[in-house]
Amino acid sequence: MIDRNPPAPPVPDLRGARAWIVTDGKAGDENQCIGIAETLGLAYEIRRIPARGPFGWTAPWGPIDPREAPGRGALAGPFPDLMLASGRRAVPYLRALRRATRGRTFTAFLKDPRTGHDSADFIWVPDYDDLRGPNVFTTLTAPHLVTASRLAAARRHPDPRLVALDGPRIAVLIGGDSRHLSYRQADMKRLVESLRRLAAGDRRLMVTVSRRTPQPLSDALRALVGETGGFFWDGTGENPYVSLLALAEAIVVTSDSANMVSEAVSTGVPVLLFDLPRTYIRHRRMFAGLAMAGALKPFIGHLEPLSYKPIDATPVIARALAGAYAAHRHRLDG
Repeated sequence: MIDRNPPAPPVPDLRGARAWIVTDGKAGDENQCIGIAETLGLAYEIRRIPARGPFGWTAPWGPIDPREAPGRGALAGPFPDLMLASGRRAVPYLRALRRATRGRTFTAFLKDPRTGHDSADFIWVPDYDDLRGPNVFTTLTAPHLVTASRLAAARRHPDPRLVALDGPRIAVLIGGDSRHLSYRQADMKRLVESLRRLAAGDRRLMVTVSRRTPQPLSDALRALVGETGGFFWDGTGENPYVSLLALAEAIVVTSDSANMVSEAVSTGVPVLLFDLPRTYIRHRRMFAGLAMAGALKPFIGHLEPLSYKPIDATPVIARALAGAYAAHRHRLDG
């Protein structure tokens, strides 16, 4: 396993490298890749592969559609210096590009490809995953787009819809049903009642929901925000997500999304976790680590005093990837 605590060397300059980001378009996968690419200053193209069809069913172990072979479809055009991929459907494409370029294109994969540590030149997985190897890099939280510079910019030029709120602002990040869990009626009732208690102290809730959020929960939260004078993003207008995090004095986040929790703790403000039954057990390992770091406590309807430095894995992962890329180029050019 790669040592995560070496002396921090300068990040190699990758601005001259051409990169592809390859996913099936899933926002969580794509945003993680973009966060790394932007941190490195890479010039990148987004290449989205088919999310449906029989070749997707056999991923990550099966072949790609011959009509999508390197040089065609999502892999058309001059091959890149670096391929950054995520999601199981991207694994066969990564494998095909490695063969087509005879290893000249540096391949990086975010999350466990399920096909072994030698599936790419560089692999990042969260600490709670089991994959380990000489090219595997791990961190407690995941990479994302909520960078320190984006938060600072949002504080300098905040969303006027949020600035208008007259009271302490609490960000509320709501996920939704997934293959791991579904929101029960009792969970939704408990969440809304807990938020109602939190808002009772003249606090203003800034609520954002996802496409996976059950409609009854969205409706109940919209009504609560209307009653208490907060803000509910309904998907119209500019997405206020980064401003919402930048202006929050505390953040409530549901336990179904490790990505949202990773983004929340990058702010350095108290993070309160609304626990859902059947939360993915591996995610619980991450939450336990964040609790030990003083960044997170359970949400039971009131604020908790927490003090910690922002926890952001994105630049840490980017630095490790850049070092591995530089070593790869040295081997090829040496």
